[in-house]
Amino acid sequence: MSDEIKKSLIDILNSINIIEEYLGAKRDFKEYEANRQLRDAIERRLEIIGEATNRILKIDSTIKIAHARRIVDLRNKVIHAYDTVDHFTIWAVIINDLPTLKNEVNELLKF
Repeated sequence: MSDEIKKSLIDILNSINIIEEYLGAKRDFKEYEANRQLRDAIERRLEIIGEATNRILKIDSTIKIAHARRIVDLRNKVIHAYDTVDHFTIWAVIINDLPTLKNEVNELLKF
């Protein structure tokens, strides 16, 4: 694995960890939805995750990241169609998809 892919994987992992830190142990959609600063911060981290994934795919499109294309597509939506971002969709990604992605990245990095 190239150093550039490793760096991007570490960026993904760091962003997931930061999102988890932002949310803390209490995961409450209503609090997330009501807190614009929290939403903005998490969306920024999702942008980083999507960009890092895109960089990885450009180097090695066979890398084992499930839904890699969807991750990049979410990044594009957050950046380019920011006015159509649905809070519930972002919340679903946080709750359902980030734990899987974190496991995949840890496996790729062998942590």
